[in-house]
Amino acid sequence: MKPALLDKKPRYPRSWSMLPSGAERKAIVESELDIITQQFFGYHLVKVGNLSSELTLSKCSIKHCVNMVAKEHESAGMRSLSRDMALKESSVDGFVLAHELDFAQDPHQILREVDRAIMPDGDLVIVGFNPLSLTGLRKLVWFNRQSILQEARFFSVPRIKDWLHLLGFEVTNVKYLPYSTFFTNRPNHFLTRWCRRFLPQLASVYVIVAKKRTVPLSPIKPKWQLKPKFSAVGASIRAGSVNTEKPQS
Repeated sequence: MKPALLDKKPRYPRSWSMLPSGAERKAIVESELDIITQQFFGYHLVKVGNLSSELTLSKCSIKHCVNMVAKEHESAGMRSLSRDMALKESSVDGFVLAHELDFAQDPHQILREVDRAIMPDGDLVIVGFNPLSLTGLRKLVWFNRQSILQEARFFSVPRIKDWLHLLGFEVTNVKYLPYSTFFTNRPNHFLTRWCRRFLPQLASVYVIVAKKRTVPLSPIKPKWQLKPKFSAVGASIRAGSVNTEKPQS
């Protein structure tokens, strides 16, 4: 397993257009997130990164959505690094990370920042590339080394779930979006429909939904047991009382 922390920062996509069939991928992710974010609750939602900021969550129940990017971007709401968020502790009700971990130099630090800024019972959505998919296979065998997909990290779902568990998140749902451009560029192609039905876990993109759980610290009352009072056991012989009667003959 490769380490999560890289020595060199990978190339970061400025928009969905830099990904293969980016417009189609963006539409599929938006459609799925419209369903997921309807169940969110709160006042503030932050979309982290360039790709997340371009998503239009028209059906999200949280109306105040902030786009957080590191550099100048047409959809920027605030400028901040994802590894050092300019957010107060426990101030955000929801986060959306669309492929933000895939192109991160230190994904652990990004999740730690999310954990610091999210409210108790806040919602988190992570969209990532599936290493077990045809897209992950293309990363290994494809000859086009100039594609930005060569920079993607392709973390597996169990690995992301382990990271979230250590930070106190409960994974409530995992969705697979069976879309791949390995054989076809059409999302409604018969091969794509067949994979959607029979091989969902080999999809090119996964969506992880998690909730921040907080366990209240309630002290455990010790079970005090009172020691029983001292009491003599058995017959006692009083001092000076001697039996002087002679036995009868």
